[in-house]
Amino acid sequence: MAFEYLFDAILTVSQPLNIMILFLSTAAGLLMGMLPGLSATMAIALLTGLTYNFPTQSALISLLGVYVGAISGGCQSAILLNIPGTPASAATALDGFPMARRGEGGLAIFLATTSSFLGTFLSVIFVLTLTPVLTQFALKFASWEFFLLSIFGIMICGSITARGNALKGWISGILGLMVAQIGMDIVDTFPRYSYGNVNLMSSIQLIPVMIGLFGFPEIVKSFVKKEENRTVGLTRFEPKKGFRLIGKNIVAIIRSAAIGVGVGIIPGVGEDTGGWLSYWASKQNSKDKESFGKGNPLGIISAESGNNSCIGGAIIPVLSLAVPGSAPAAVLLAAFLMHGYRPGPLLMTESPSFVYNVCIYLAFASFAMWAIALLISHGTVRLLALKKKILMPIIYTLCVIGAYLIHYNMFDVKVMFVFGMVGILITKLDIPAAPFLLGVILGPMADSNLRRGLRLSNGSMLPMLQRPICIFFLLVILFMIFQQTGLIDLIKRKGKKDGDK
Repeated sequence: MAFEYLFDAILTVSQPLNIMILFLSTAAGLLMGMLPGLSATMAIALLTGLTYNFPTQSALISLLGVYVGAISGGCQSAILLNIPGTPASAATALDGFPMARRGEGGLAIFLATTSSFLGTFLSVIFVLTLTPVLTQFALKFASWEFFLLSIFGIMICGSITARGNALKGWISGILGLMVAQIGMDIVDTFPRYSYGNVNLMSSIQLIPVMIGLFGFPEIVKSFVKKEENRTVGLTRFEPKKGFRLIGKNIVAIIRSAAIGVGVGIIPGVGEDTGGWLSYWASKQNSKDKESFGKGNPLGIISAESGNNSCIGGAIIPVLSLAVPGSAPAAVLLAAFLMHGYRPGPLLMTESPSFVYNVCIYLAFASFAMWAIALLISHGTVRLLALKKKILMPIIYTLCVIGAYLIHYNMFDVKVMFVFGMVGILITKLDIPAAPFLLGVILGPMADSNLRRGLRLSNGSMLPMLQRPICIFFLLVILFMIFQQTGLIDLIKRKGKKDGDK
């Protein structure tokens, strides 16, 4: 029966009209993902209304196509300009931009695009085969687990990006957590740090923060530093070298895809965390840890396969529990309901073909994304040939427009300027911006789950020490603190001295 459903889905997506819809929606997603401020969530939300009168299967194809395209598209601006198009591509910029600066922008985009394709495609296999197992594991996550997971993500991001001084990365992450507390309290709906300002009560929006932190420092640098001479020839595509690097790192791709699916299935975490965790895992398993952040191709491969595999992972709880694994998946859930499907435990009984349709449409969308992204990259990669004093005013204008389009509110543009100044300051202090951004992303999850856990336990943190997953996270966090601060080496040296005596 399963093969019949799969075959029917392939026939449906292969129809000329649906092929055209797939390529157009995926291309639209790629373009929206490339432009800072236009997130995957916004892309799906905008398209959902437009697909209201579409045939059901055509609507599903277009929604999944724009989802895959938007998550993948952010890597191009991250690599070429060091400005992630979406938060999910922040980890890609660490090694992608250094590769572009040394004349390997084409190779970096090829690696990112191919890894995105493989990550999405592998996640489809996980959706088909491991949905029940992964869903049962995700159900074990309660308030304490979500709180520690958010702290764990910030600790990892801080360790990765701080270039030898993890304390700076952790400080950056904590500052991001503090910014995330501005606005209405999720638990009691009480305004915090808003000082009577209605705009602040609605919390600080993520996209203006991201544009400010990553965009402004690059714009300022382009006018302060001397322009480096580059030619378009240095950014040529090298598919043979790219495929060789992909084949060499296939184990890392599979590992990153597994991590991404695992992260995606946990409700509320999202694609950006999947990219960071995959990046961290590859760095920890590498013999050349020092090269990460300086243009190591494995960093791009891991981040992109990790964040794109979260797409399939985030859809798993949507299908089986009607609980979205990420913000874009939440909008996708609403779109499914609008088109007459009822995700949840009864889905396989009421609409047994739906899961197979989603998987096939995702697989075809990943192929379409790979083809379109490589095609348009031949043009986008030529951005490196432009003088930055010409390019950056255009980027600045797009940054302002991207911030304004979120709520059509000038306050978001002001927020972008403020965090642009913050981005310039922390860049001068050699403090990484990525943990700050992740702190803003994970702050609401950390805050709401900590407070919910404390309420359920009457203010006691003892239940956190009685849960196996929590104990695992605590041990890993403590190990990271001891390792990164040098306490482990200190204890070892002290032990040797005592042994000599």
